[in-house]
Amino acid sequence: MAPFHSAFRITLFSRDYEAAQLLLSSIVVPVLARLGDMLGHRRVLIGSLVVTMIASFALAVAPTFPLFTAAWALQGFYVVWLPLNVAIIFARARQQPNSAALTRKGAGTIVVALQAGAIIGALAGGQLGSMLPLWATLCVPAVLVSIALIVVLLKVPDPGVRGGGTIDSTGASILTIALLAIMGGLSLVRVDGITLWVVGMVALGVVLLGVFVKVEQRTEHPLVDMEMMRSPALWPVIVTAALFGVSVLGAQGPLSTFARTNPAEVGYGLGLTSATASYLIGAYVFSLLVGAGVFSRVSTLTTPRIVLIGATALVALGYLSLIPFHDGVAQVVTCMVIAGLGSGALVAALPAAAAAAAPAQHTGVATGLTNTTKTIGGAFASSAFAIALATGVAGAAGVGGGGGESTAASLSGYITVWAICGGTAVVAMFFLFAVPKVAFTSSADALVAEAGVLDQPPSPAPEPSPVSGEERA
Repeated sequence: MAPFHSAFRITLFSRDYEAAQLLLSSIVVPVLARLGDMLGHRRVLIGSLVVTMIASFALAVAPTFPLFTAAWALQGFYVVWLPLNVAIIFARARQQPNSAALTRKGAGTIVVALQAGAIIGALAGGQLGSMLPLWATLCVPAVLVSIALIVVLLKVPDPGVRGGGTIDSTGASILTIALLAIMGGLSLVRVDGITLWVVGMVALGVVLLGVFVKVEQRTEHPLVDMEMMRSPALWPVIVTAALFGVSVLGAQGPLSTFARTNPAEVGYGLGLTSATASYLIGAYVFSLLVGAGVFSRVSTLTTPRIVLIGATALVALGYLSLIPFHDGVAQVVTCMVIAGLGSGALVAALPAAAAAAAPAQHTGVATGLTNTTKTIGGAFASSAFAIALATGVAGAAGVGGGGGESTAASLSGYITVWAICGGTAVVAMFFLFAVPKVAFTSSADALVAEAGVLDQPPSPAPEPSPVSGEERA
């Protein structure tokens, strides 16, 4: 049977396989992150690379759409690469006096490489598509994943850190069903809108998340340590990741459609073609690269906490500025570059901060949670934005003298999208103010001092010391 490569059918069902990959990604990350803490982060990273490689090759030769969708979904294993890499870097650096700074630098370098790969892939994709058969073009990502696997096997040493314990199968099952219900319900919003079935699925998922928390609190080796989650340095980071997912995963689609909307027909939009609109997205992606590259250096000049707060402020400023400033390409590009600088810093800073705030035996889970919650935030955004952009579509017809029926979203829908993206960033910024001022640093004593523990008198020494009590404190 000939390989299934019908562009029309792939376009028609694109939402199906995108939703499948998003759903699988949100489910596998907590389990793989926990396995990384138990068995070694490098070992699980290699396993996820193997799965992604096989899925990528299968994608190129899939004979039917169901197999194509399954292969696409399995490619979602790549989402665990960033948290596992950050956990490996932190494990290797934890013996150094500046371990947190080294982790931030490494995380920034990884995100820079990710964004650079996205830019190169976007630029090279069209050229390769015109030079090679489609199946050969689809094999290129698989070859690159294979190279990455070889590099990890040969060049990435095992840090030797093992957390031990067992997989909490009960907790993993409850969490999987909860995420299936929530993500499945949210995906239906884009098809049928808000229905009783959608509300019921999401409500079931939320209830199961509550059950999951109760189960984890009574489990000796939980999938997610709830005591760890109560840390004042960690829970604001996890909440920020969920809120950040709204803009970083949900806003690019609406931005692209706004850029291609013809202002002569509806009175707003940039009127760009698909090719010219890609430059707008490219500017945003490049600003992500820059933000990820400079955040660790800025952290050394200030503090990681201030960088996180500043990054969320940039995201908020960029998206909220789009509300009054969206009438020209220069205005939109400027706003998106501002938001991109903050977003790039957050992509790198959040897993690094989670690793620094978590116990050594739970760094994989902590960094993985930043990815899982970000994905859930993106799913909520996708559904909310679909509703916002669908509202008033008919009212957009004839605006600006077009006269005919239009499928463009209303301007109020786009403004709602930008307001949600900016508003969630503002909320995240306020949550980050709850983080202790000395969080995410290399000195554990600093966090203890922040809690006031060092105010207690020191234990009596076995022998007199010439050093004064004040100096010892």
